[in-house]
Amino acid sequence: MRQDSRDDFQAWLWGEILLFGLLGSSLALFVTNHQLQTKFSLPQLGLVLQTVMAFAGGIIALLAGIRFAVEGRRLDLFLCTGFLVASVSIVAFAIAPVLDGQPVHRAEAWAGVAGRLFAWTLIAAAPFVPGRSGPRALANTAVAACVVLVLGWLALRSSSGVLPAIDPRSEAPGLLTGTLAAQALLNLLAVVGFGKRFYERREDLDRWLALGSTLMLFASLHYVFTPVLAAGSVSRGDALRLLAYGLLLAGAWRAISYAEFGRAVAEERARVAREIHDGLAQYLFAVSTHASMLQNGAPQAETIAKLREAANAAQQEARFAILALSTAAGTAPFDAALRRYIEFLTADGQLEVDLEIDLDVRLAPDEQIEVFRIVQEGLANVRKHANATRAEVVIGMRNYERFVLIRDNGEGFDGESPAAGQGLKNIRARTKTIEGGFTLTSKPGLGTALEVVLRT
Repeated sequence: MRQDSRDDFQAWLWGEILLFGLLGSSLALFVTNHQLQTKFSLPQLGLVLQTVMAFAGGIIALLAGIRFAVEGRRLDLFLCTGFLVASVSIVAFAIAPVLDGQPVHRAEAWAGVAGRLFAWTLIAAAPFVPGRSGPRALANTAVAACVVLVLGWLALRSSSGVLPAIDPRSEAPGLLTGTLAAQALLNLLAVVGFGKRFYERREDLDRWLALGSTLMLFASLHYVFTPVLAAGSVSRGDALRLLAYGLLLAGAWRAISYAEFGRAVAEERARVAREIHDGLAQYLFAVSTHASMLQNGAPQAETIAKLREAANAAQQEARFAILALSTAAGTAPFDAALRRYIEFLTADGQLEVDLEIDLDVRLAPDEQIEVFRIVQEGLANVRKHANATRAEVVIGMRNYERFVLIRDNGEGFDGESPAAGQGLKNIRARTKTIEGGFTLTSKPGLGTALEVVLRT
């Protein structure tokens, strides 16, 4: 285990110990001093707190679902479904019933308790579920969970006459206390599970989930001793739940940011590998071939000339790759990087390129990266396949639309037949990434025009 990873875990562990100590001592203070066990009847504040928690739970579910779509891990599948159930339960059984000013009825109150218990069963199980699932698993699991929630609600509604009443002004029934205690156990299980995952994997999300579950644990314990569950009343447990949702939301947001960054890094690595394979590796192979021919007694003058030509081309391809990477990293201004690229491309005199950039065109950072690569791919196609002597690149405005045009005077091809080249496939994929439109026009003997219309 690396020292920095060990330090991260120790910092988290000491934070958990401190948090348990503070929350445990405050809980003991309220339990032993009955005069401090206050209950506030604040209908508007209670409704606001429930709304905020439902919204936060929905956002956490959405972020977990996005990360599942990126990585496919069952951990995120269960987290997404669990927080979705929690959010839907709050909306359906705590917010919607009181919007017309009526109190929460017995069946709705018990459905809210059961929904929260079901939600934390899924969340607590998440750190113990290994493996990955396909993209359809999320929709199927979410639908199944909502069906279970609805069936549970119907069952509680049909048997509401035998359920004990949940009234903040009276003593809590034993069934409610047992249910809240079970939820506290699930919260504790989540703390242990996410703590164990953080120890084993050092994933930042697990640390935040463990901290949020700790706050949820003590919120559940406060509910055991102060069972205020109606939307018209608030207690210390509501404040802890709200704080827990804030921590969980921050952790989920950080996790999805890291997941998107990781996917971008993976895509960038794949792109660089593809460009090295298609460009630099081919020229290096030519250098190696000519060197072997020279060693085997081939004519020196002719072989050395070809060797020098291949070496110069390999050097140029290396410069292209470095330039593209520096632009993607944001270390080179877009206009300057594009002009430098074209200078490198046309240094050997085989292709002349005119570049026109309208100063009124503004490109977002993601558009700058992809437009640079689109121009790079387009001119590479012109150089390798079109047998053109001249090309034109225009980045401008037309009818309030921003567009990128790459046009050449090469051989062209039948525009009605599908172009299956890897370069055009890459351009289409990059255009789709920035939500643009792609058109290709070509006729034999009249060159090719490639246009990308950027998003409005």
